Amino acid sequence: MSARIAGMLVVVLLALGGGALLLQQQGQLQRPAGVAVLGHPLLKNFKAADIAAISIREPGATLTLERKDGEWRIAERAGFPADLDKVRDLVLKAIELKVGLSEPIGEQDRARLKLDDSGTQLEFRGADGKPLARLAIGAKFFKREPENPARAIGDGRYLMLPEDAKMVYVVADPLTLASPKSADWLSRAGFAAEKVKAMEVRLAGGERWKIERPGDNANWKLSPLRAGEKLDVIRANSASYSLNNVELADVAAPGAKSTDTGLDKPTTITASTFDGLTYTVKLGKLAGDNYYAAIAVAGEAKASGPDAAEREKKLAERLPRERALAAHTLLIAKSRFEDILKKRAELLEKKEVGKK
Repeated sequence: MSARIAGMLVVVLLALGGGALLLQQQGQLQRPAGVAVLGHPLLKNFKAADIAAISIREPGATLTLERKDGEWRIAERAGFPADLDKVRDLVLKAIELKVGLSEPIGEQDRARLKLDDSGTQLEFRGADGKPLARLAIGAKFFKREPENPARAIGDGRYLMLPEDAKMVYVVADPLTLASPKSADWLSRAGFAAEKVKAMEVRLAGGERWKIERPGDNANWKLSPLRAGEKLDVIRANSASYSLNNVELADVAAPGAKSTDTGLDKPTTITASTFDGLTYTVKLGKLAGDNYYAAIAVAGEAKASGPDAAEREKKLAERLPRERALAAHTLLIAKSRFEDILKKRAELLEKKEVGKK
């Protein structure tokens, strides 16, 4: 063995924290097994085309990605669409994993490096449900200990193959994608109420207001408008644009009770568009920085103008996905609704106080 490789092994032994591994240093430096797999693929004979499902498990959390009808979906979220790019990235990262170094490991070190049940378990399954490849993903690997290891991404990861629980591997990829959180995997594309013609807001407390306009470039009118009042056009525009290109933060687990989400007594936003569509958005309680929400889309797209045909084509492609959102309880960032969830008085222009 060259002095360079021997030195590298010593560095990894020290990084692993010593213990049983360090006690074996003198004997293991002469062992060629670790060097034999250096740079080799960790998962052998592993093909992306064979994968039908991916399971990611951590203590108290499980996420299953399933391929159905050519699409990837999240099983624990009633088949909500997953982000195809993220699924592809995880699969490619797994295929491209190369062994940096390897070293024998004992039970005590497995627990310390979170290569037991306290870590992340990643499994790829075929169409028959049988495992194609499995990985135990442990603690992050650092070339130099950071100030806050919990927040640092890491220079790599400690891995173990469950079928070979006596060997630990170090890979250069921190595998941050291996997360069982649905928010990390769902397709965030939500809905887009464009060219709003009228918007009515009924706050959970009972207050309501409505703005509308006769044409796409016409001025907004507040209904009803009382004597001496004047609508603040900028605030009306801000409210109407709030439902354009709304992204999702997460999707609630199936079976969530309306009393728990607050959707039994919601704030209701109804926006009708010049394209003939009506979007009804119901907002419930806050979960952190996100509202529980329900969305329904009614009507048939009937665009007008010189680009009507092209616009109707785009709407036809988008509407099936938007209508499918009605089957789920969504989570949407509260910042998206800051310009909508206002009381009627906040939509009016402020009266200037005359100077003496």
